[in-house]
Amino acid sequence: MQLIVNGASHDIDAEPDMPLLWVLRDILGLTGTKYGCGIALCGACTVQMDGMAVRSCQLALQDVEGEITTIEGLGTPDAPHPVQAAWIDHQVAQCGYCQSGQIMAAAALLALDGAPTDDHVDSVMSAHLCRCATYPRIRAAIHDAAQRLAPG
Repeated sequence: MQLIVNGASHDIDAEPDMPLLWVLRDILGLTGTKYGCGIALCGACTVQMDGMAVRSCQLALQDVEGEITTIEGLGTPDAPHPVQAAWIDHQVAQCGYCQSGQIMAAAALLALDGAPTDDHVDSVMSAHLCRCATYPRIRAAIHDAAQRLAPG
């Protein structure tokens, strides 16, 4: 099967029911996407499929339709995505384990809603578990990133 990940095409030789998470980590070596719960509840495995946040631990390879973006493809060390930059500025990460999934979800949210309310941010991001409980910093970073992404 051919898979486009972070703008590059890959021929994947794997079982069709293999979760995308393991394709990314074990076959492509993209380990920024994390295994958390394995049942699509925690959000650590979140990537984007055609710009929409999806849980890669429960998305079978055969069900992938479109381009996949992982945390490795969101920005670069020299030019981080505005969400990544805001995450750093607001010191969101403590342990950091869930952060790639959180960032991918936040970037997808801002692509759909450039000025989300606190309630909208909370409703989207509360589906991602952070044991360090940095939710106020997550919300602040998302609002900051929205400003960075705003035209003008």
